[in-house]
Amino acid sequence: MSAVPKLNYLTPEEYLAIERRAEYKSEYVDGVMHAMAGGSLQHSSIAINVSGELYIQLKSTRCRVFNSDLKVRVPSKRKYLYPDVTVVCAEPQFDDKGDAILSPLLIVEVLSKTTAGYDRRNKFLYYQEIESFQEYLLIAQDQAAVQHYVRQQNGSWICTTIKGLDQSVELTTVNCRLELKDIYDKVAI
Repeated sequence: MSAVPKLNYLTPEEYLAIERRAEYKSEYVDGVMHAMAGGSLQHSSIAINVSGELYIQLKSTRCRVFNSDLKVRVPSKRKYLYPDVTVVCAEPQFDDKGDAILSPLLIVEVLSKTTAGYDRRNKFLYYQEIESFQEYLLIAQDQAAVQHYVRQQNGSWICTTIKGLDQSVELTTVNCRLELKDIYDKVAI
């Protein structure tokens, strides 16, 4: 029988102290830090394209668009995550140290082979704990395909899959429209 490695569990405060000094980003889930891998050319291009399109459409509104440098804290205080794109439309609320945003309205994740399952399941469940969170966009890297989730008044989620460069996705909570041809601009799919 092989020995199970012992994990060194950290408090949220210990994680934040380490993260503030770190040269790379790590997410934190229930006491465990998870180093984040660098993104591919496609991943980075898609995230920048989405950020840029949202920024342009939201420029004259109260909404702000953030890239993957901004952490989101899940209310349990046991989870700190780095979405690829976050949109906040109310006055941004931060945790007590200003390390992480508490009030995302829209979260975008660009899927990779290694993170797709996590982004679709666990990460989505974590984000659902955030009261302000209303829309979730999952974007494939290898084909023109987007999964769009919208929270309903009863707390359930409706998912729509959009495929094809000639299609678009309506982001109702931020009143924006993203054309898939713009999401995948200069991306080899």
